[in-house]
Amino acid sequence: MTTIASNLQTVHARIAQACNAAARPPGAVALLAVSKTFGAQAVREAAEAGQTCFGENYIQEAVEKIAQVAAMGLPRRLQWHCIGPVQSNKTRLVAEHFDWVHTVDRLKIAERLAQQRPAHLAPLQVCIQVNVDGGATKSGVGAPDALALARAVACLPQLRLRGVMSIPDPAPDFAAQCAVHQRARAVFDAIAASGAPGLEQFDTLSLGMTGDLEAAIAAGSTLVRVGSGIFGARSYPA
Repeated sequence: MTTIASNLQTVHARIAQACNAAARPPGAVALLAVSKTFGAQAVREAAEAGQTCFGENYIQEAVEKIAQVAAMGLPRRLQWHCIGPVQSNKTRLVAEHFDWVHTVDRLKIAERLAQQRPAHLAPLQVCIQVNVDGGATKSGVGAPDALALARAVACLPQLRLRGVMSIPDPAPDFAAQCAVHQRARAVFDAIAASGAPGLEQFDTLSLGMTGDLEAAIAAGSTLVRVGSGIFGARSYPA
C-alpha cells in the first residue's frame, strides 16, 4: 500500500470517528483531497486508492494537471473543485475545466462563470465563500451580505448553487474551532431557510481541513478539504 493510500485510510477513519462523536450517520461527510502543488502522479495514486474528488487552489497549475491526469486513462472520472481565489481573468479557465468552484464571493465573478460555462457541460456547482472572521484582507463575502449574494447567484444560468464554504483562521482549541465553524453553519442555515428559488440542491457546507476536521464535522460540515493529511507536507517554490 502506498503512503497516500494509507493516509487516505487514516483520514477516512478520522471522519468516521468524528461523525460518530457528533451523532451523525456514517457517510454524512465527503472528502475532498487537496492536491495543490502535488503532481499528476500523486493524484493517480490517490485515485487508484478510491479517491475521486480533488481540490486545487492554483488555476493554471490545475488546468495542466487535469489534462495530465486525463491522459493517464484512469478507469473512473475524477471530479475537480476550484478552492482558490478566482480573479476575473481566470474565470474562463474555471468555467471550462472544473466541476465545482467553492470560492464565489462577488456577483461579478459568478456572472462571468455563468457566461463562460460551455453549453455542453453540466452546470458548474457553486459554493458561496463566507468570511466568518471579518478580516478585511480575507476572501469571502461578509455574513450579513451572504444571503443577497446567494439569491443572485442562484438565478444565474449554467450555475447551480450548492452551499457555503469558509476558511477561518486557525483557532487554538477544539471549542474555539467549533465556535468559528458554527458561524459558517449559521449562514448556511439562513440561506437554506430563506426559500429563495434555485436552492433545490443547496446541501453542501464546505468546512474543515487536516487540522480541524473533527470540529468542522461537529459543526455540521458535509465536505472536508484535506491536503497534507493525504499527500504530506507541501514545499512551495520561493
